[in-house]
Amino acid sequence: MKPRALALSFCLYLAAALGGAAAEPKFVPLFNGKDLTNFKAEGAAAFWRIEKGVLVGESIETKKEHYLWTQKEYRDFVLEFDVRWKATTDRGVDTGVEMRKPKIQLQLGVSGSLRVDMSGSFYTGGKPAYPEIGQAKDAKKLMKPEGEWNTFRVQAKGDTFTCWINGKKAAEYTDAKFSGAAPLGFQIHGGVVMKCEYRNVKVAEL
Repeated sequence: MKPRALALSFCLYLAAALGGAAAEPKFVPLFNGKDLTNFKAEGAAAFWRIEKGVLVGESIETKKEHYLWTQKEYRDFVLEFDVRWKATTDRGVDTGVEMRKPKIQLQLGVSGSLRVDMSGSFYTGGKPAYPEIGQAKDAKKLMKPEGEWNTFRVQAKGDTFTCWINGKKAAEYTDAKFSGAAPLGFQIHGGVVMKCEYRNVKVAEL
């Protein structure tokens, strides 16, 4: 092949490769590491605090449920965050991120109904509560040991919900029922003694 033709062929290949690569969404910080800006702070002080740039959620004595809701509503988005927890009781930590209307949740920790770790799976509240197709069955292989930071990424796009754990795809669930925009909610589960920590929380609207 002549040099000019070879150069043209390489340029076309490079353009095709770049065009085919999925562009990273434009993230903005959701948690600024300082305070609860971007969240509805009413009633949150008893459950949430900031320690050295980390958002800490912890149950109170009454073990009342609480959600830390975002001020803004989201429909199509990508949410990414680092999270860690360590159970102090046999019940384990039970938390998650709620999204859309009607509500669907990305489970983090032990399911209250199943009493097994369902991290990375999608909780719908239906029957079954965790549809098999939306379960992160390899989550334990993808996650670092309890107490260490793990990076979760959840995408809601159209009628499809996808979760990645530490850069690896863990679960995907499709259901047109969950279509409405809603605030994102970080959960402190009722009836559970628990503590979870978040950092590097960022979101991109699609």
